[in-house]
Amino acid sequence: MAHAATDARLELRGVSKAYPSVLANDDISLRIKPGSIHAILGENGAGKSTLMKIIYGVVVADCGEILWDGAAVEITSPSHARALGIGMVFQHFSLFPALSVLENLVLSLPAGMPRQAIAAAAFELAGQHGLAVELDRVVHSLSVGERQRVEILRCLMQEPRLLIMDEPTSVLTPQAAEELFVLMRRLAAAGCSIAYISHKLHEVCELCDAATVLRRGRVVATVDPRQQSQSSLARMMIGDMEGPVRAQSSAEPGGVRLRVNGLQRAAGDEFAMPLCDIDLSVRGGEIVGVGGIAGNGQAELLEALSGEWIAPHAGTLEIDDVPAGRLGPTARRRLGLAYVPEERLGHGAVPQMTLTKNVLLTADKRDTVGKGLIRYDVVRRFAQTCIDTFDVRTANPGTLAQTLSGGNLQKFIVGREFSQEPGVVIAAQPTWGLDVGAASAIRARLNDMRARGAAILLISEDLDELLEVCDRITIISAGRLSPPRATAKTSVEEVGRWMAGRAPDELRAKEAGAHHAG
Repeated sequence: MAHAATDARLELRGVSKAYPSVLANDDISLRIKPGSIHAILGENGAGKSTLMKIIYGVVVADCGEILWDGAAVEITSPSHARALGIGMVFQHFSLFPALSVLENLVLSLPAGMPRQAIAAAAFELAGQHGLAVELDRVVHSLSVGERQRVEILRCLMQEPRLLIMDEPTSVLTPQAAEELFVLMRRLAAAGCSIAYISHKLHEVCELCDAATVLRRGRVVATVDPRQQSQSSLARMMIGDMEGPVRAQSSAEPGGVRLRVNGLQRAAGDEFAMPLCDIDLSVRGGEIVGVGGIAGNGQAELLEALSGEWIAPHAGTLEIDDVPAGRLGPTARRRLGLAYVPEERLGHGAVPQMTLTKNVLLTADKRDTVGKGLIRYDVVRRFAQTCIDTFDVRTANPGTLAQTLSGGNLQKFIVGREFSQEPGVVIAAQPTWGLDVGAASAIRARLNDMRARGAAILLISEDLDELLEVCDRITIISAGRLSPPRATAKTSVEEVGRWMAGRAPDELRAKEAGAHHAG
């Protein structure tokens, strides 16, 4: 087909995609120009991920037309997309976990390029763009944030003409995010088009020159976000929304419900981060945040708190004054602990199981089993309650977990844990990848549980979230915690410096006494 007169690098015309239970994309049309940073906005379930998968060749549209540089194309596979010059950084990563970082890079590039040359090019590109990666690391040993850096590096090595980025800053410090923005602007100035998916509307207003807003599978607006406010963009996405969630309890916190005493953990392998002298306490009616750059010990700390790693001494961890360091996950849950892991599929939920059966993983306190038999009527009702209360977009509780979008699966897992009225909550990245409305609802629920006396430990790389909902904040760096500090007495910029390992020694010394006493 001859090239049509167009100034668009990529154009979609009337693209639709239906699944058995949902119309994911309904007559979508959009145009992305060369050198444009074009935001794709919408709630979870609005159709963003399906649309990007169509562009990248993972999913084939039922109808509609795709034009690339003015010529109609049928993108049949990711390799075909890459050959055209389309790269994608997935929110749910597409790396091979059993291979090293370098091996993943080799597989993404054309055959014949020497491995040593790839390693040299990757090292140079990573250094140029501030993407700290270790090429010899096996991917399964990497944290979520580290895997995202590998995904970004892998795409950049393909020299894309259109780069699709799905929530790229969700696990970056503010300073690292700014460095990424510099990179994106440089790529755009060189003519690369960028399709940018983000729920951080301040990023969109700052970075993007165009935005297409989806709602329930349809385009509802295409605007210049530089001429919009965050509130106006949010209203386009989800209609009227509530104001900021910040609503700390006016009551004084109660007694300590979660305490960590001198936690020491040696590195389990050459890539793990040892934990050194971790002291931490969370009182009832309090939210304590733990921030930090991915890979600084968050995964190891979560394993120690959840019971996946057993401490040498029972007193290392206390739940409501009960020594729990030697207890496993089930016994800790029976003491009132709830846990939301950062990895949804495979850790928070079993992909091949229905939502009903996934309830059984943790909800044994809900009378789901009687006389040795599963009470499926109780389990189904509880699953439906989670779906209804947390607005999970799915047909019914019989849906397989792996068929839900990332945001909807996260809402179900959070609902399953929060709906059990726990006394102690450990939540890792609970709003990662969620739209504005869903994230606000979860933060409001955290506030509700705090008001009812729960002790909440929130581990997140989203500093805006930590500063919005937490009473105190601490930073984990190289396996050590900084002294906790009231969020009202710090800022995004200051905490970002701590995350980068530049916490002032005088602050650490000044607050060390309060930290150990707390």
